[in-house]
Amino acid sequence: MEKPKIIEPEQIEYLASIRKEPDSLIIEMEAFALENKIPILDWKSAELLEQIVIMTNPKTVLEIGTAIAYSTIRIAKVLRKKGIVDTIEKSLDNISLASGYIKRAKLKKKINLIQGDALEVLPSLQNKYDLIFLDADKEDYEKLFYYSLMLLKKNGIMFIDNLLWHGYVAFSKVPTAFENSTRIIRQFNKIFTEQTALKTTIIPIGDGIGIGVKV
Repeated sequence: MEKPKIIEPEQIEYLASIRKEPDSLIIEMEAFALENKIPILDWKSAELLEQIVIMTNPKTVLEIGTAIAYSTIRIAKVLRKKGIVDTIEKSLDNISLASGYIKRAKLKKKINLIQGDALEVLPSLQNKYDLIFLDADKEDYEKLFYYSLMLLKKNGIMFIDNLLWHGYVAFSKVPTAFENSTRIIRQFNKIFTEQTALKTTIIPIGDGIGIGVKV
């Protein structure tokens, strides 16, 4: 079965051709993630996230799913002087990689790297957040979403990755390997878009970005 497309390859190639990324560390991290098959936020989605951070000037940011700290670093780079990112990652290998990249980016003062299972960490957090970025295990999305909603300030923004799930959410026939995860994302999208505490939208960029503003 041919993999569905969220946007056409020609459009992706065009956007890549006009992309200007001045930070060599960001380019290095993208290459490392691709080579080692570590899932990170698509660069186009990361640029959207940066724009949101710049426009809204959050003082407190929570990231659920650090991976190698690619998106963490991109957020922290554009935060104002006193902004802080709390980021949660359960993989010790990823924590080690993330720590190294954060040090190289000279952003240790802006990033609080938390090792642990987000389902266990979130109930213990005392902060409230202006922006929450969710990009963790899909089977945990629903629980993580409800925890996050309690931690999100009024007028705060929820930014969620993978809501079009390689495009499979729109197809009646899905490869066997993706059937369960696609079902989970479809169910989550219904919960997300019907959540009355948020004004929500899903944008067809990257792997599908959900944005919700707490009202």
